[in-house]
Amino acid sequence: MDKNIVEGKVKQVEGHAQDVKGVVTQDLGQQAAGKAKQAAGKVQEEFGKAKDDIRREARKADEA
Repeated sequence: MDKNIVEGKVKQVEGHAQDVKGVVTQDLGQQAAGKAKQAAGKVQEEFGKAKDDIRREARKADEA
């Protein structure tokens, strides 16, 4: 598993916590930052998945 998948998931969790903190404290800036961090984490996770897919296909091509 690519490290970007794990790091992306961690960012998503941190972003969610930041978003919730913003909701509780009624801090719109905190909420926005949390949502942005969640989105960045999702992008990073998907990037990691794509890298894994490419590696998997390359291994299949080498075996053939």
